[in-house]
Formats: sequence, C-alpha cells, structure tokens
Amino acid sequence: MRARVIKSTGAWYKLITTDEQVIEARLKGLIRLDGLTSTNPVAVGDYVEMTNEDGDWMITKIEKRSNYIIRKSPAKRAHSHILASNIDQALLMVTASKPRTSSGFIDRFILTAEAYHIPTVLVFNKQDILSEKDQQIQEKFINIYQALGYPCHLVSAITGSGLDEISALLKGKTSLIIGHSGVGKSTLANAIDADLNLRTGEVSKKHEKGKHTTTFAEMFFLHFGGAIIDIPGIKEFGVVGFERNEVGLYFKEMAALLSDCKFHNCLHINEPKCAVVDALKKGEISEERYKNYLGILEDIEEAKSY
Repeated sequence: MRARVIKSTGAWYKLITTDEQVIEARLKGLIRLDGLTSTNPVAVGDYVEMTNEDGDWMITKIEKRSNYIIRKSPAKRAHSHILASNIDQALLMVTASKPRTSSGFIDRFILTAEAYHIPTVLVFNKQDILSEKDQQIQEKFINIYQALGYPCHLVSAITGSGLDEISALLKGKTSLIIGHSGVGKSTLANAIDADLNLRTGEVSKKHEKGKHTTTFAEMFFLHFGGAIIDIPGIKEFGVVGFERNEVGLYFKEMAALLSDCKFHNCLHINEPKCAVVDALKKGEISEERYKNYLGILEDIEEAKSY
C-alpha cells in the first residue's frame, strides 16, 4: 500500500493513504541501516510503501524524493537531518525583532533550497510591533532579497494584515513553513486556517527568543486546498552536502558573474581578476551576503576535520 508521511515522532510515523485513511506505522529495520547518515531516514512529505505484518503497519520502502530540505544535525556532528521532502515551496518566516532573524540564517536556508530547486518566499511577520529601527532592518533585508528575485511579503499573524496573499500562495501546494522559534509559524497557520488550532507560545521576555511549541514535524491540510509542513523552530541552520566550489553557484548574484571570473572554479576570495570581488568593491553586490558566503565556506572547511 502507498501512503504519505504526515508526522514523524522518531519511532512511529503517521501516514495518510491514497484513499485518505490515517494510520500509524513503524520503519522496518532492514531499511534503517541502508547506508543513510541522516538522523531521520523517513521524513514528513515522503511517499512510502508499507505492508501489514501481524496487525502492525510497517514501512518497507521510501520512494525517491523529488526534493528535500536538509541541514546539519544539531545533535550528531557527522549526521544530517531532513526537515521535509517533496515540497512545492518554502515560506521562510523572518522577524526583525523578538526574535531577530539573522541574514546568515536566511542565506544558509536559501542556499539549501536553491540546491534542491525549491522556491523560497520570505514572509516578514510581526508588522504590528516593529519599531523604527526594526523597520530599517527589515527594509534592508527586503532590498537585498527582492533584488535577487525572492518574493517578500509583509504580514501580521495577529492583525491579519497580508494574510490573504499568503493564503493564495499556499492554495493547492505543499509548503514548508520554517523559521526561528517565536517568529510566529504556528500563529500564522492558525490565522490562515482556524481549523488547524496549532499550539502557540510566547517569546521569552528575558532572551527575546521563542519557546518551542511544535515538538515534531507534521503536515496539516488546509481547508481551502493545499498542505503545510510545520516544523519545530530552528536556532541555527548548518548546511550539509556542499563542496566549497559549489556554494557560489547557488548565490544568484555570484553565479551571474562567474563567467567573467578569470578561473572557472573561482572561490571569489583572493583569486586574480575575480568579477565577484570587483562587484563587491563597487557596491554592486551585498557586503552582508558576501560575508555570509565566506562564513559558509569556513563551515565547510571545518566540517572536513570531523
């Protein structure tokens, strides 16, 4: 029988079959040891095949994924963690404060999404509480990412501002909603579809960081069509699976200039006649994005010593 994974709790998986039955299943031990270095060989969004063995449903095969979002496992250094698979788009929730989303987090996520051909939409939440300084930070981000072709939407999950546009984006698609704890992922989902009734939490006043309310990744179906995958808030997004000379290919502004560099494998650091470095000096590309690029290269180099 074929089904899709809609919730992962580690040992057990909730699945929905092609005839819309919701069942629970376990992973058959034979495929858990199939050379996978991921902490979760089965991810929400996966299509699987299963059989019934003595009354228990067992997942026997994971179908090939069309795409997925993966990051470095925060718990196991040499492992990765698949956040979601077979998705049409990712909504990256960004907040200028309470908590503040860093451009480093944004760029690491976009890098991974680009590599797996997943369109990214930036959703700037909490428009109802922004100070003048917050608005300046937000405007800087929007100027950077809109210029690169990434759609940016301003919303307030509390007041409902901008939510009609988000609902239209979600309709008929499978969408991953991702961001730091406290950015309002679950609140946004509830505001779009009140039937979901997802748990929400407050941001810590002391540290201005979100409290985890989503415990496991889970797919929810929207009453107007489409589905969202809600995952626990992420503190850091460690990239995995990249070589240093590949990273620039997924920074749009760098990829566009690569053919003008003297060397086809230019890392855009200190090579002679580098078009990216020249553009940086002229202010034609974002200095902040470039610094994040260098940080990613350093992370990849350090990872080789694991």
